[in-house]
Amino acid sequence: MRIDGSVALITGGASGLGRGAAEALVERGARVAILDLPGSAGASVAGDLGHDTVFVPADVRDTEQVEEAIASAVAAHGKLDLLLNAAGVVTAHRVVARNGELFPLDLFKSTIEVNLIGLFDVVRRVAAEMGNNEPNEGGERGAIVNVASIAAYEGQVGQAAYSASKGGIVGLTLPLARDLAGAGIRVNTIAPGIMDTPMLAGAPQELKDSLAQVHVFPRRLGTPQDFAHLVIAVFENPMLNGEVIRLDAGARMGPR
Repeated sequence: MRIDGSVALITGGASGLGRGAAEALVERGARVAILDLPGSAGASVAGDLGHDTVFVPADVRDTEQVEEAIASAVAAHGKLDLLLNAAGVVTAHRVVARNGELFPLDLFKSTIEVNLIGLFDVVRRVAAEMGNNEPNEGGERGAIVNVASIAAYEGQVGQAAYSASKGGIVGLTLPLARDLAGAGIRVNTIAPGIMDTPMLAGAPQELKDSLAQVHVFPRRLGTPQDFAHLVIAVFENPMLNGEVIRLDAGARMGPR
């Protein structure tokens, strides 16, 4: 898909990896709709990015809010060509803690609701909108990138819910691509490793340095710019479809 002149919807676009991708897309001439929580910095980020960027507030767990947000994005920009699903939560709890406490079932459910069910709801609604687009010269009507994690493959202690949710995204990739092929819509997934995002903002530098040592090369944390560079490449390359791409500098996580 050509970035210049396209319209992209980015969930979780108010911060972290989503914001990094939004900035890169705007720089390349895309118009962007940021879908994030009503209490997020989405409106401020949209104002900073300019170039007709809009904020469409929604909690991805609420299907009515998602429907309204996508309708608002289409009303603002006329269409949707690109989707980046970067919204998500990170949760941690042992199945049975040392004090005997069981993994809270509500925590497991909420993690799946945000990271997997919410993502799927956005995908199905945006795909329906993309199906209305005129195909480009290659027959494409849209491109979707979902964000998983290397925890889908090497979940650590305490990551049962998080890894299950991200593993679900990995498992969705090929069937989504096959389902949407007839509409000319590609679907791929990026599985980031350890990234320097707001989740690590309060961490001491020593911790960040130690985390970077998990990487084979380069031995630094990934950045939103690294992530955005790959997002752009996936959107632009028409032969990438049904793939899960690790962005992790060769890291393989241990149990802890």
